[in-house]
Amino acid sequence: MGTTVSAVDDVLAEYGGLEAQLADPELHNDQKAARRVAKRFAELNPVVKCYRELTQTRDDLEAARELAYEDSSFKEEVERLEKHEDKLANQLADLLAPRDPHDSEDVVLEVKSGEGGEESALFAADLARMYTKYCDKRGWNVEVLGATESDMGGYKDIVFSIKTKQPTRDGVWSQLKFEGGVHRVQRVPVTESQGRVHTSAAGVFVFPEPEEIEEVEIEDKDIRIDVFRASGKGGQHVNTTDSAVRITHLPTGLVVSCQNERSQIQNRARAMQILQARLQALREEEAAAKSASGRADQVRTVDRSERIRTYNFPENRITDHRIGYKAHNLDHVLDGHMEDLVAALVEAERKSRLEAE
Repeated sequence: MGTTVSAVDDVLAEYGGLEAQLADPELHNDQKAARRVAKRFAELNPVVKCYRELTQTRDDLEAARELAYEDSSFKEEVERLEKHEDKLANQLADLLAPRDPHDSEDVVLEVKSGEGGEESALFAADLARMYTKYCDKRGWNVEVLGATESDMGGYKDIVFSIKTKQPTRDGVWSQLKFEGGVHRVQRVPVTESQGRVHTSAAGVFVFPEPEEIEEVEIEDKDIRIDVFRASGKGGQHVNTTDSAVRITHLPTGLVVSCQNERSQIQNRARAMQILQARLQALREEEAAAKSASGRADQVRTVDRSERIRTYNFPENRITDHRIGYKAHNLDHVLDGHMEDLVAALVEAERKSRLEAE
């Protein structure tokens, strides 16, 4: 209890300081600093709100108990308030528990086709649409940074930048970090004339894109920059100039492309930002692996045997193998209704975190 009180005191003190900063007009002259303060304020707000409600509930409970001594009709109110107090106390403890430090961050998400040829590329396009629709429902901004289409309209690869419109405690990473890995599909491909069910796979890679990226030193000798003509939908400028940029980080083999901006200079700057974010995420993954803690590394190869989830079209079934989640509403999920699936993954992570304390 003492630890909780101390933690709450620290949060209240920081929250008050942030509130004062946000009220200072000078802060808003620096949009980057203002967003950073607003983001931290949004992270702490649920904790403060819960604590204040808990404090008010305890005051009400004390008053109800005093009244119950004189009037037994207040006993029901006492019981209701006691249950609500317990609920809020547990909620506050959960809010104060250690959490993923990137949960409030935006993300870059990449979908790549794997085994299965054209069918895999078509499935990658299905996943891309699923994520886009889910993000639209959440009110997030989705920007396509680059894409390579297949002959039949699928995607060999497609990269999104996904951002919240307002700072929040539970950002895009808190909801989509579970998507990294191999996604397996079982269905009859459009190229299959005998009606046989085939299995193919696509890979999803997702990493946080913090507002401020730690200094990641990238030497010129360690990168190769290629420019090429942008392809696909994107406006009148597409296919007119070599404006798209691909950066290869030679020591790690990481490849980042950007073709969404209007000029080669802008695409190069954006690609370098993403490369820095990817290198930072890679460094954190390696550090977590060495200490045997943190989230498991995402799958590096798109192999059907290393799957996190299966999409079975004949049975309209979706299965997440990590948590044993199974539902027969695949069509609904692919239409962007991922809420139940994501909630199950978030809850599984929460339980795992609390058990590890």
